[in-house]
Amino acid sequence: QVQLVESGGGLVQAGGSLRLSCAASGDTKCITAMGWYRRAPGKERELVAAITDSGNTYYTDSVKGRFTVSIDNAKNTLYLQMSRLKPDDTALYYCNADCQRTATAYYYWGQGTQVTVSS
Repeated sequence: QVQLVESGGGLVQAGGSLRLSCAASGDTKCITAMGWYRRAPGKERELVAAITDSGNTYYTDSVKGRFTVSIDNAKNTLYLQMSRLKPDDTALYYCNADCQRTATAYYYWGQGTQVTVSS
């Protein structure tokens, strides 16, 4: 099992910044990739950013150049630095971990942290 706990959400004005953290514990050695998803009211959940164990990153188009995903392997913590925030970034942000054990993939989720951007 892998446990994920997010923190760092809050209320910020448009143009401001926030840094989200996701602390992983448990069987973290099985993790092959981690990512941040978000779900805005009335919208589908979307993948915002991800990073693999080899350091490859992914960003959805709407956050490129504004968000940076990183991981501190020593602390087993995933980060999402969000800058130049927009009201459209308002959502519940979830941390995800992809775990590989032999031939089976497992997916773990945190409980989410709310980000609200006021105009």
